[in-house]
Amino acid sequence: MERFTISLDEALAHDFDHLIAERGYSNRSEAVRDLIRAAIESDRRRQPPSGYCIANLSYIYDHHERELAERLTSLQHDHHDLTVAAMHAHLDHENCLESVILRGPTAEVRRFADAMTAERGVRHGQINLIALQAEHHHAHDEHGEAHVHLRPAR
Repeated sequence: MERFTISLDEALAHDFDHLIAERGYSNRSEAVRDLIRAAIESDRRRQPPSGYCIANLSYIYDHHERELAERLTSLQHDHHDLTVAAMHAHLDHENCLESVILRGPTAEVRRFADAMTAERGVRHGQINLIALQAEHHHAHDEHGEAHVHLRPAR
């Protein structure tokens, strides 16, 4: 673990401590680490898509929009290689919330998410995308075939 020191003026330190308490952090170090990770991930999102990612696509849609639920389900089936899981919740008589976990090449995941949220009747679509990095190659099976484990980028 590497250590570094930062200096904050009193008002900023007070506001930061208030944020830490509101979010339930046990110390400043954990909060700073999360802020740094968020800044790095935000910077990655501004770069052209590359590599692999895991993502959560959430959107609200009008349950009464003609054949929309079927179109959304069909899109997920057409991209079964990207779709890991989906959760559906009924918000009220007209609105449903879906949260879809996606994994795959970042550019493909973004295109798929864009296609889902572009469907007529889908509102409030948002994707939370986290870059993945290759961990290492090793064999698990009796044939000695190597594969790569992908884990969230640090």
